[in-house]
Amino acid sequence: MIRVVLADDQSLVRAGFRALLDAQTDIEVAGEGADGEEAVARVRELRPDVVLMDIRMPRLDGLAATRLITGDPELGAVRVVMLTTFELDEYVFEAIRSGASGFLVKDTEPEELLRAVRAVVDGDALLSPGVTRRLIEEFAARSKPPARATGLDGLTEREREVMALVGIGLSNDEIARRLVVSPLTAKTHVSRTMVKLGARDRAQLVVLAYESGLVRPGWLG
Repeated sequence: MIRVVLADDQSLVRAGFRALLDAQTDIEVAGEGADGEEAVARVRELRPDVVLMDIRMPRLDGLAATRLITGDPELGAVRVVMLTTFELDEYVFEAIRSGASGFLVKDTEPEELLRAVRAVVDGDALLSPGVTRRLIEEFAARSKPPARATGLDGLTEREREVMALVGIGLSNDEIARRLVVSPLTAKTHVSRTMVKLGARDRAQLVVLAYESGLVRPGWLG
């Protein structure tokens, strides 16, 4: 059972998400928070698998709440998915850099929300890949990454290659086809790369790929 905490200052939004999620046989809403402080408290109390976190909330916004959650070693298994009204929100990239596993726009289709919750628990794919890749490219371009890849000395050449493919948004199956290896082998390479770099999940691996200069803005593949 996938346990979810909802964090949004609009009770109607929370009610809608709860109705959708609780209707699933493999997902349940464990708790709710009307602001960032309540969200962090519920997460510490309930230790859910996923937090659906609104970016703009009173008292403590979603970005600050995300940093508190992802910065707590005892909450290392909790995955945060940011919710935003706009596809290209400047705070979303900061949230991903702070440890959020991805983001969704609030008007996403119900099926996409359910797929996203399950995917982030599996750690198998970056959420909303097309939008997320565009957003990461836009802000990575502003950060002016180094001309050559740095900070990747501990990676093998194959791991660098796999990291670059993750950086342009490819799934494990797509990486496997690109490199002519099995999906299990591709997943193993991704996992080892994340461990070596201390990346919390694929979302952070994407950010590291850009910040290290391994992938340049415009390389959507």
